[in-house]
Amino acid sequence: MKIALVGYGKMGHMLEQAALSCGHTVVTTVDVAAPDAKVKIAAGDGAALAEAVRSSGAEGVIEFSHPSAVMGNIRALLPTGLPLVVGTTGWTDMEAEVASLAAKCGGTLMRSANFSIGVNLFYKIVQEAASLVSNFSEYDAAVWEMHHNQKADSPSGTALEIARRVMAGDKRKTEMVTDAFHGRPAANQLHVSSTRCGSVPGTHTVFFDSAADTIELTHTARSRQGFAAGAVHALERLAAMLADGSLKPGKLYGMADVFPGLFG
Repeated sequence: MKIALVGYGKMGHMLEQAALSCGHTVVTTVDVAAPDAKVKIAAGDGAALAEAVRSSGAEGVIEFSHPSAVMGNIRALLPTGLPLVVGTTGWTDMEAEVASLAAKCGGTLMRSANFSIGVNLFYKIVQEAASLVSNFSEYDAAVWEMHHNQKADSPSGTALEIARRVMAGDKRKTEMVTDAFHGRPAANQLHVSSTRCGSVPGTHTVFFDSAADTIELTHTARSRQGFAAGAVHALERLAAMLADGSLKPGKLYGMADVFPGLFG
């Protein structure tokens, strides 16, 4: 497949290596600042972005940029009609707008807070564990995550998805809190806390705590390579399923859609 990469920082370079190792061709790399990007565009120039991707001959696009740029990039890229995989987080509150745009222009977007196979397995494990623990009133739950000090958003999109899985499994938790507490939390509140330090690729822990003991479930990323490889495989699957009719254009999809039966 001919792939265009939008965002050519550390993650973009890793995506390029993952794509090449899978036998694909990276036909262009687009960025606003990276000195080695094939195409440099001004921040917010959606027309230039769309033209760079179209003229490259790309058959699919992977977008890993910055939370401040992602919505503009999505608005520019969806009308190209190319299968689009977005790994940038921090825009979940805009998904209704993106779904509406996709339906209007016929573009297709697949997004995930984390494309790592291990993390997506972790989601399922966490939800099942929360369901089991919910049978015992003495246990409370919390979510904590730690990332490198260059990460632009907090909490991570992965942590927020983990929290949603905890709440899906434990119906006692109905409100997610990401700010600091200045009083006692209510029983229905699930605290999601974050730390930014050094070069940590990503660590996510779910705590189930009682007076007698603590159960901890942790996913620790050793590098971002699993994330990059997962995004490339997701684009492969998205393009193939659009081609054979398994998925329809004009919609937003997630990991459960492109890997049915594995990550629901």
